[in-house]
Amino acid sequence: MATPMASPSAVAGTTALFFTGALVMRGAGCTINDLWDRNLDPHVERTYLRPIARKAVSPQAAIVFTGAQLLTGLAVLLSLPFECFWYATPSLLLVATYPLAKRVTNYPQFVLGLTFSWGAMMGFPALGVDLLSNTVALTAAACLYASNVAWTVLYDMIYAHMDIKDDAKAGIKSIALKHEKETKAVLTGLAAVQLGLLAATGVAAGMGPVFFTGACGSAAATLGTMIWRVQLQDVKNCWWWFKNGAWFTGGGIALGLTGEYLAQYLGWYDDEEKNDEKSRE
Repeated sequence: MATPMASPSAVAGTTALFFTGALVMRGAGCTINDLWDRNLDPHVERTYLRPIARKAVSPQAAIVFTGAQLLTGLAVLLSLPFECFWYATPSLLLVATYPLAKRVTNYPQFVLGLTFSWGAMMGFPALGVDLLSNTVALTAAACLYASNVAWTVLYDMIYAHMDIKDDAKAGIKSIALKHEKETKAVLTGLAAVQLGLLAATGVAAGMGPVFFTGACGSAAATLGTMIWRVQLQDVKNCWWWFKNGAWFTGGGIALGLTGEYLAQYLGWYDDEEKNDEKSRE
């Protein structure tokens, strides 16, 4: 979305850096989460065997490991244009404090969405587009970020249903507990918000029919299927859809974006416009 006419090598290189950065920083977030939750995880069936919870890894060792993860993430960040450093820095506060959300709000999944969606804001400066001076790019990035937040809340609500009984006993707050009786209605609403914002992103960024058909269309199909078929009372079924549903939806969006990039880079839309002009003549 940032620069459709960027060279394939620039897009591929930046994508590789983003993949590495996302993997490392997500790992750092998980380690920090396990540190914060080391006294809560032993009370939840799904998490009581986590390394810190079962005392296989000491908190001190986990802190050292977190430091190594953050340094690796910094190395990736410094491989991007320097402007990205200033855009990325605020996300560290979210990464460090997200685990506290489940202690004070019924919507920790929203805070998780704010944290894990931050990369949506980074793509533009990574390819040389300054969000602060480009209103169109800022609008597209904001819509994409918000769409990702809605998506994160959606699939993590399914995830939270795996622990709903243990969370209630341990006093852990979650959106699944708060809306247990109307979960599918909430999921449907979140899907509608995500799809609407994803489409708004495409409009703001000037995307063409390949994006709207491929990315938005596949997201609607995969999310609709997941919400319809997930069995919220079945822990294994929730885990299957959480694990695979993100790949189905994310894969469709990624393919739609790739197709749109190729269509614009190779001038397919230009050819269509020329053909339309000839037809009118």
